Order: sequence, then structure tokens, then C-alpha cells
Amino acid sequence: MKYSPERREAILAKLQAPYNRTVSELASEEGLSAATLYNWRQQARSTGRLLPNVCANSEGWSSQQKFNAVLETAALTEEELAEYCRRRGLYPEQIRRWRASCEQANDRLDQVSAQHSQTSKAERKRIRELEQALRRKDAALAETAALLVLRKKIQAIWGDEEE
Repeated sequence: MKYSPERREAILAKLQAPYNRTVSELASEEGLSAATLYNWRQQARSTGRLLPNVCANSEGWSSQQKFNAVLETAALTEEELAEYCRRRGLYPEQIRRWRASCEQANDRLDQVSAQHSQTSKAERKRIRELEQALRRKDAALAETAALLVLRKKIQAIWGDEEE
């Protein structure tokens, strides 16, 4: 059955505040399959709409959605932030916490990058040491092989000492 865009929007709006319905509840209320609602929600998300996953608390939002909410609210005043949060069923403290998490993620990324650089440097040094040891062993092996060849040639020319 085809639904008008207005009807779809009205149904999807029930996933948000103040209704905060779950997909399964809404599917049974509206007489739709849960798969249809999941598809509609995914399509709405692909256009940039913020829709919670399961519930209205912060755990129902994906990392990308939290980041988008932080971006959307970055330049808002306190009053605008409060209005934004009311429309989305959030609290301003959640947005602040998400912003802090985003900022800390950048710090962690810098730390991981520095640690990776140190590890990489140590690995390059170890590789260089192993390559030097391998070259020394190759030279020793070549020298030993040359001595064996010379011994065989000497024995071929002068014969065995036993004879």
C-alpha cells in the first residue's frame, strides 16, 4: 500500500519527542510492518533527519546523529538550544556531554597518533637491526661457502693427504 509523504511524516514524527514511540509499538498502532517503518526511518536519516534508534534517551542515538546534533547546535543561544532540545526530546546537558565527547575524541585521536608514531619508529629501528644481522649472517655464510669451495679445489689439485 502506498502512503502519502504527509502520512509518512506524521508516522515518523511519532518516533520523536514528545511521543517517543518505539518502532514495534508504532507498527502495531498504525497497522504497518516494522520493516516498513525501519525503511522509512533509514530513508529519513539519509536525508539528515535525526531519529532515535530505540528509545528517546541518549542511548538511542548513533554516534553520527550525536555529532550532527552537536554541529546543529554549535552556534545556538541558550534559548534556541532549549527549543531545539524540546523538539528533539533531548536535554541541553546531553548536547553538552556529546560536545565534550567529540572534543575528547579529537584528543584521543592525537594521543593514538603520537603512540602510533612512536611504535612505528621503534618497529623501523627493529627492522633495521634485523636487516643488519641478516646481512652479517649472509656474509658469514658466503665466506664459509667460499672456504668450502677452496678446500674442495685444493683437495682436487693436491689430492687427499692420505694418499
